[in-house]
Amino acid sequence: MSRLATTGARLLRSRPLVRAPIWIYKARAGVLFGSRTLMLEHIGRKSGARRNAVLEVVDHPARGTYVVASGFGRKAQWFRNIQANPRVRIYVGSRRPVPATARVLDQEQVDRTLASYRSRHAGYWERFKPVLEQTLGTPITDTGVPLPMVELRLD
Repeated sequence: MSRLATTGARLLRSRPLVRAPIWIYKARAGVLFGSRTLMLEHIGRKSGARRNAVLEVVDHPARGTYVVASGFGRKAQWFRNIQANPRVRIYVGSRRPVPATARVLDQEQVDRTLASYRSRHAGYWERFKPVLEQTLGTPITDTGVPLPMVELRLD
């Protein structure tokens, strides 16, 4: 694994760093991040408390539908929470939060979505793929990608 991938994975594990964008979204300034991120508000499966995660949008296949990936796999807390309760709210740009329903994509949909993402963002993918492999703990191949993805559909 390259030094860059190791550093990138370490940064993604830095709680203060990854939580900083949450305050920007709550201040309705999410537009600063462009259209490739959103903030997901979900309910803690044990605590019942509202939780937030800022995630990259890997696809926007239709109006009111967004696809995000879990860079830490199925062990990510937000991922485990939406499996327990798929009723979420999402913040996009500077708009107020809107209710949505989360659905985990099947493997065929993940493979197809990732192939499309790689073709649209080839340069970024080549730099970020080793970071994801480090956080997931496994290589990413052309099929059977161990990168869970979730469709968020506005209600």
